[in-house]
Amino acid sequence: MSRFLQLHLLTFYPPSNVNRDDAGNPKTAVVGGVTRQRISSQSLKRAWRSSDIFKNALEDHMGVRTQRFGREIQQHLLQKGVEETKAIEIARKIASVYGKVKAEKDKDPTAIDQLAFISPKEREAAFAFAERMLSDAKIDPMKEKETLLCKADTAADIGLFGRMFASDPSWNREAAAQVAHAITTHRVTPEDDFYTAIDDLKKTEEDTGAGFIGDAGFGSGVFYLYLCVNRHLFKENLGSQEEGESGIMSAALGALVEAAATVSPSGKQNSFAALARAGYILAEKGDQQPRTLAGSFVKPVIGEDLMKDSITALKKFRSELTRVYGPGYTEDCELELGNKESKTLAEIVKFCCA
Repeated sequence: MSRFLQLHLLTFYPPSNVNRDDAGNPKTAVVGGVTRQRISSQSLKRAWRSSDIFKNALEDHMGVRTQRFGREIQQHLLQKGVEETKAIEIARKIASVYGKVKAEKDKDPTAIDQLAFISPKEREAAFAFAERMLSDAKIDPMKEKETLLCKADTAADIGLFGRMFASDPSWNREAAAQVAHAITTHRVTPEDDFYTAIDDLKKTEEDTGAGFIGDAGFGSGVFYLYLCVNRHLFKENLGSQEEGESGIMSAALGALVEAAATVSPSGKQNSFAALARAGYILAEKGDQQPRTLAGSFVKPVIGEDLMKDSITALKKFRSELTRVYGPGYTEDCELELGNKESKTLAEIVKFCCA
C-alpha cells in the first residue's frame, strides 16, 4: 500500500457565502498579490464529517466532538436509577479526564470547557466506568485514564482529522489527513447583496417601506482544494481491527473522496443554494514527499473559461514540478467534466481505496 494519497480538486461555486468571517462576509486571502475568496479547512472538514456520506459509510465508527459528554454520563446514571446528586458527582469526575470541568455552581456542572473528540469505544468505556464507581467510591478516573482513553480505535473521523487534549497531550491523536484552505484560482472582489423583507400584514396605506433591510456579502469563483492522507498513519490510528472491520479504512477513504467532491459547507445555503460538484479531480498515490499544486495559481487565472484555464494552469505547473523534482506520485487518476475520456467519481473512489 502506497503511503500517501493526494487529492487536487477544482470546484466552481456560483454566487454564495458558504464560509463567513466575523463580519459575515466571505472569507478571503491575498495570494499572488490579489484577493481570493477562501473556504477554511475547518469548514470543509465539518461539512464532510457531518454529511450523510460519512454517516452512511461509517455507522458506529464516528466520534463525537462535544463539551456535553459529562451530561451524557449523568443521564446514563439517572436512567439506572442513581440519585441526581450522585450522578452529577460521578459525571464530573469522569468528564475531567477529557478537559477542565465547569464550576459546580454552573448551570451545567458536568460540562467541559473544551470540545473533546470522543470515540464510540471511549463512550462505552466511560459508561462502564461510571457504573464501577457506584460500587467503589475509591476509584479515581484520573488515575485510570488508560481505561477511558484510546490511542487507537475504529473512530474513522478521529483517525483522519486527529484530536487534541490540551490537559494531557499524551492522548492526542495526530491527524492522518491534511486539508488546505480552498482558494479561488483567480481574483475575486466580494460583493454586497442589499435585501429587504416585507411585512405581509402591513397595509399599503400605512407606509410603503420594508419591514426590515440588510445586506449580505457574497462571491463566486473556481476554488482549488488540496488534501493529503498519510494512509500508513491512518491505519495506525485505527488500530488492530477485528475480522469484519477491515473495511473501515477503505470506507473512510471512499467517504472522504466522495464528500470532498460533492459536499458543500452549509453557510447561507438557503439564500444561495450553492450546492457544488467538483469539475476536476486529480488523485495521486505514492511514497514520495507530498506537494501542493497551489503554486499553479500564484499568477491569477484570467480568461473567459476559468475552469478550463485553471485545469490548464494546474497541469502545466505539475509538469514543471515533475521535470525539476521528479514525479510526486507513482499512480494517478483524473476526473474532468466535459472530457469523454475522463474517469467517473466511482472510479476515482475505487482508485483511492485500492
